[in-house]
Amino acid sequence: MSANSRLTIAAHALTWIGLYQRRGNEVATSEQIATSVNTNPVVIRRLLATLSKAGLADSRRGAGAGWMLTRDLAAITLLDVYQAIEPGPVFALHRSTPDHECVVGHGIGPALTAVYDDVEAALRKVLAKTTLEDVLRDVLQAA
Repeated sequence: MSANSRLTIAAHALTWIGLYQRRGNEVATSEQIATSVNTNPVVIRRLLATLSKAGLADSRRGAGAGWMLTRDLAAITLLDVYQAIEPGPVFALHRSTPDHECVVGHGIGPALTAVYDDVEAALRKVLAKTTLEDVLRDVLQAA
């Protein structure tokens, strides 16, 4: 099982757009963003469409087409991005009900639900503390 990189790619794309706009550009194309992320522009368009539905980005069609932020980087947290692209919980229980005749099958759900709830709360708390402005600041310091 591989790690999910959608949050990383979404944060990368939005931070890149924010910096691009800060440098005097109005909109960024998915091709430009994809070059920075090193992925296909279709991946970026699909992800930005999801972020657009959440009110974090918007697109312009026609001449001068591209993507822009709907809010300043300082007003977008990693939690906002996470909730836009990963609407479900971090972990899930079994897809099918375990054997309730088995002691482990009977008790695994309640035991893991308590742990998963704590993990989810901790994750959300940390993501809520970090804005994309913070991310950009750290990116620029590392450059």
